[in-house]
Amino acid sequence: MSILIKPIITEKATSDSELFNRYAFVVDKKANKLEIKNAVEEVYGVTIESVKTMNYPMKRKSKYTKNGVVQAKVGGYKKAIVQLAEGDNIDFYSNI
Repeated sequence: MSILIKPIITEKATSDSELFNRYAFVVDKKANKLEIKNAVEEVYGVTIESVKTMNYPMKRKSKYTKNGVVQAKVGGYKKAIVQLAEGDNIDFYSNI
């Protein structure tokens, strides 16, 4: 079971990583903070000070089309923000 699903690379997350040394990840819904901390330390080889998590719920959406109203679900996910120790950093763009 993979705990880290993908990194979040948005404008806000990038500015947080540059200014405050915080990185955001989409993680498995059942993962706890200790598992997230161990997974990030193992994959990226960094030291972590703290982990903050947020659960985003599933949402229902409606679209009005020619055929009538179409109902859809947008899946929920869990987001983790990881604070790294001073001097450590993660480079997401090194493999490009």
